[in-house]
Amino acid sequence: MHRRALLAALAAPALPGMLSACREPPLAGQDDPTLDAKVLNRQLQALAERARPGVLGVAVQDLTTAQRAAVAGDQSFPMEGAWKAILGAAVLAEAEAKALSLDDVLAVADVDLSPPPSGVADAWPGRDRYTIEELLKRAVALGDNTAADVLMKRIGGPGALTAWLELRKVDEIRLDRYARQFLPERTGTASFRADWKGQAWRKAVLATPPGRRQAAQRLYLTDPRDTATPLGAVRFLEALNQFELTSQDGRRRLLRLMEAAAGDRLRPALPDGARLATLTSWTPYDLGLCAADSTLALVRLKDGRRFALAIFLKASPLEDENRTALVVEVARTVLKMAAKA
Repeated sequence: MHRRALLAALAAPALPGMLSACREPPLAGQDDPTLDAKVLNRQLQALAERARPGVLGVAVQDLTTAQRAAVAGDQSFPMEGAWKAILGAAVLAEAEAKALSLDDVLAVADVDLSPPPSGVADAWPGRDRYTIEELLKRAVALGDNTAADVLMKRIGGPGALTAWLELRKVDEIRLDRYARQFLPERTGTASFRADWKGQAWRKAVLATPPGRRQAAQRLYLTDPRDTATPLGAVRFLEALNQFELTSQDGRRRLLRLMEAAAGDRLRPALPDGARLATLTSWTPYDLGLCAADSTLALVRLKDGRRFALAIFLKASPLEDENRTALVVEVARTVLKMAAKA
């Protein structure tokens, strides 16, 4: 564990169960390989070439055999909204450790409000109290930034969450800031304030001089904070699947929320009978770029086999429709091979 994460773990009052022993994941056999890594890597590399000058990073793991394939698997990418899956796992782990109850009520103050999307911010101050379970559902299933930030604060902050992952041998993922911090920094705006909620936030962003927005965008793309590698993201999904982060009930709860969040984006890539639990998010197209596009997905095939998939794309000049087509083609390429095995 690096020094920053260790200090956060020692200082944070929350996550009291984080020092409990971490069991090793069960050994997986290699008797029935499902992925031809050489062929898949070649196919993914061809898609990475199509993504240029954007940078595509992909990792996939068969959760039955532990086979992996990756392109730019050890390169860091901005996580965007994918971090809310990690937050959800930590909140459920805290509930299982009796450090909090999902029925606990948390107050939302003006300093807690975060940029859109956020139904919690939109409803404030008319409503300013929510149970942890309500905030969890809003954060994971709806991508609510205020709900996520309030939960992050409750469990000890970004540093404590990173330390929790490292103690469970989930590396190459780091969380450093709240959404209300990194979203203004990414767009070059001033610190977020309550009267910027809803549509007012987008107006504030567009009112920021283009030169300042572009400089902020460049910094965001080279910033090591709040990033993950594709292989690190797949390791998180593996740990979730193997009950290293939560109990079986905790995994079920989180996957149900991720299924609710899935939407239609990756549906065209799914084989018949497959189930999808995913978080996928991207930055608004601005100044000729989509700065970051991120996807974490657990796919359960009709025969019961599970696959973990992470797709990251940064600095992409592709507009939404073409970028979505590329992401879907990545997922289709992986799952087509998996389904044939």
